[in-house]
Amino acid sequence: MKKIILEQDREKSLLRRHPWIFSKGIAKVEGKPQSGETVEIYSAGGTWLARGSYSPVSQIRARVWTFDRDQQINEQFFTDRLSNALQKRRQLIESKELSAYRLVAAESDGIPGTIIDVYNNYIVCELLSAGIEYHRNELFAALEKIFPDCSIYERSDVAVRKKEGLEERKGVIRGQEPPELIEIHENNGMKILVDLKNGHKTGYYLDQRDNRASLQKYCNQARVLNCFCYTGGFSLYALKGRAKQVYNVDVSKPALDIAKQNIMNNHLDVGRVKFQEEDVFKYLRKLVEQNEKFDVIVLDPPKFIENKNQLVRGSRGYKDINMLAFKLLNHGGILQTYSCSGLMTPELFQKIVADAALDAGVNGQIIEKLSQASDHPVALPYPEGLYLKGLTVMVD
Repeated sequence: MKKIILEQDREKSLLRRHPWIFSKGIAKVEGKPQSGETVEIYSAGGTWLARGSYSPVSQIRARVWTFDRDQQINEQFFTDRLSNALQKRRQLIESKELSAYRLVAAESDGIPGTIIDVYNNYIVCELLSAGIEYHRNELFAALEKIFPDCSIYERSDVAVRKKEGLEERKGVIRGQEPPELIEIHENNGMKILVDLKNGHKTGYYLDQRDNRASLQKYCNQARVLNCFCYTGGFSLYALKGRAKQVYNVDVSKPALDIAKQNIMNNHLDVGRVKFQEEDVFKYLRKLVEQNEKFDVIVLDPPKFIENKNQLVRGSRGYKDINMLAFKLLNHGGILQTYSCSGLMTPELFQKIVADAALDAGVNGQIIEKLSQASDHPVALPYPEGLYLKGLTVMVD
């Protein structure tokens, strides 16, 4: 039997059903398990605790598959987990008439290291851990069983796989290769063009769906600045909310080109939109020097913090852009600001935004706290599943 024996008193988190075991908590590994292979997990006193996958190079040395000793890790296991995840999302999909949604949110859906998003008839997978890489064939077989008419595309082309000793992967698993762009529908029939093969994440930021819609109510006759706009999702709702003028700012020209197509496809007024291919930090400083003012600003930057060593530097980055945004807002203006860095706690993010307002010489009130959409759930024993934090701040 291949097994992990924990150090004394290191089983407490497992007894609370947290799915991670760190290398420093392990006393002994028996049976020479391969990378990703299933291991039995025991306390120092010999009590069976869980069954998980082994990763010899990651600091997260094991990720729990199950706390049920009778449950084996095979194709049926993945079929059951996928079916359960789909059932939990059916009401959301049907009530909002979504054609794109997150099917599996990794540990929070009981399939550690696994992201699965559905876009129309395409299923896009990110396999991020040694365990799911080891069981990839069982996972894909289960997906084919549940979604027989869908094509499966892999987007495991992410640097985080290196922490698990894995190379990046990308390509068709089953069915057709995605076209250059596909069209999805989200809230209220909004149409979005998505690049599944080369776009950010699995193609689009599905986690921001509800937050994009929440922006609409603040935008009547407003001058709106959408920073790190990507393909312009927030701007679509700003225009639908009758914004007077919208600035789309991103460093990527291809993303801005898609943003323009999105506006036209939704029959919104592209004449009210400016497209700025700029570094957001530099562009915000330029706007401050020019004494520009806006009524609504959206800050939805990429992840600034990948590990604990980057926390201080990343926090400075968040403070910098928020301070500049506060300087650009009219009195009574709205800042919607986000962090998708998992290591950034909600409390620290609020403190950083508060310090940014102080340095900008303004007062602000939080009128909304925002998070990831409900198809990106957070399992109660796994607070790390909450990664997206957002604040809607009104400048006083």
